[in-house]
Formats: sequence, structure tokens, C-alpha cells
Amino acid sequence: MFHRDPNRTYPTETESRVIIRFQDCDPLQHLNNAKYFDYYFNAREDQVAKLYDINYGQMFRELKTSWVVYQHQIAYIRPALVSEWVRITSRLIYFNEDTLVEEFFMTNDDKTELKNVLWMTSKYISVQTGKRTPHTPDVMAYLEATKYPHVGYPEVNFNDRIREIKQELVPVRV
Repeated sequence: MFHRDPNRTYPTETESRVIIRFQDCDPLQHLNNAKYFDYYFNAREDQVAKLYDINYGQMFRELKTSWVVYQHQIAYIRPALVSEWVRITSRLIYFNEDTLVEEFFMTNDDKTELKNVLWMTSKYISVQTGKRTPHTPDVMAYLEATKYPHVGYPEVNFNDRIREIKQELVPVRV
């Protein structure tokens, strides 16, 4: 369970370096479209546990709540290829009393080429009723401490955000 330390600054962005596995690719050696979700969710779960000392399973069992995916918005910009090392970045870009939006994106290993962007909207629900429920105070403290402050969601639209991420990438040196 997350307990916010008022003397600590929490990272608002996670990053993982992973290799694209052969078993996850299509016959053209591109990462299968559906597999991007697995790579994103696994990277986020690993990093959240490490950076914020949160065990989602324990939290869900204790609070009898969970987030369920409500909506995805995804853009496939350049293919991730078999055996390629990539960087996966994730950020919490918005939350309110019962909703959160996470931004995920994948780049090549040296962060010069954007491959994919995903916005995932989730609703917080009671596992007992299956209905939306407000985030608990501890969960709100976690969300407040870890929200990435540099995305004007919901004012910014998805395509504009893709352009912004591309501009943030390391410039290619000639």
C-alpha cells in the first residue's frame, strides 16, 4: 500500500528498456499490434512496484477495488522489430475522483524515433459491486504524488500530443 512521504519527491515518469521478442512478432518481424499493450502494462507494473513501493495485487485485495480499462487511444507510428531494444515510458497524465489516464510511448533504444503512443483511460471500481467508486485517500495521495505535470490533459488532443512527444525526443546527430 502506498503511504506518501511528505519529505520525498516521487518520479512522475517511468522508463524501462526491453527487447522485442520473436514470439511477439508477426511474419513481417513487427511487434504484433496487440502485444504493445502487454509490453506497456508489464513495464508500468514493474516500474510502479520499484519506484513507489506499490503492490497492486495487495492493494486490490485490501481495498477491494481495482481499475478497469475504459478506453484506449493508440497510434502505431513506426514498427518495433524483432530483437530490437526499445525504451518504454509511462506517465500518469490525468486523474479525478474515479478516473485516471496514463500515457505510454515507445521509442528506439537511443530515444530518437517514436514508435507508438497509447493513452489508456481507466475507471476505479469496487470489486464487490462492479460499479465506479471514488479513489481512497491513500490512492489519491499516490496519484497526486506521481502525476506528470507537463501534459495539459484533457485540453490537449491525442495527435497534438504525439507531435509534442516527437519534439521531446533526442535530436538525431549528423
